[in-house]
Amino acid sequence: MDIDARGPRFGAAVTTVVLAVVLVTGSAWLLAWQTLAFALGAAGGVGRSPYGWVFRRAVRPRLGPPTVFEAPEPPRFAQAVGLAFAVVGLVGFVLGPEWLGLAATGAALAAAFLNAAFGYCLGCELYLLVRRVTVRAE
Repeated sequence: MDIDARGPRFGAAVTTVVLAVVLVTGSAWLLAWQTLAFALGAAGGVGRSPYGWVFRRAVRPRLGPPTVFEAPEPPRFAQAVGLAFAVVGLVGFVLGPEWLGLAATGAALAAAFLNAAFGYCLGCELYLLVRRVTVRAE
C-alpha cells in the first residue's frame, strides 16, 4: 500500500532540525533520540517512526487529501541508511573521535535537508539503484 509522500518529507524536515541541533550542541542524547527514530522507521516503516506518528495525528488532518503517493520501501530503506549514519555518529560522540560523530551526523543532516527542502531522497535513490543492480544480477 502506497503512502502519502508528504509524511516522509515532514519527517525529513524534523530530522533536519534535530541533526542541526546535534551538530551545534554535540548532544549525544539528542542523537540517540534520532537514532531511535531512524530505527523505528527502518523496522516498521516511516509511519511507525515518531515523526510519522506526529504527521498522522497532528499535521495530515490539517492538510488537504494527499495527491502524491509513493511506495513505502524506498523511504524505509532511507531510514535504515540514516540509522547507519546515526549509529556511527553516536559512536563518534560517545567513544570518539568527535570528528567521526560530526562527519556522520553532517552526512545524515545533508541527506535529510535534501529531502525536506527539495523532495530529493538520497536513501530512496540508493534503494532504487540497489534494486536495479540486483535485478540485473539475477
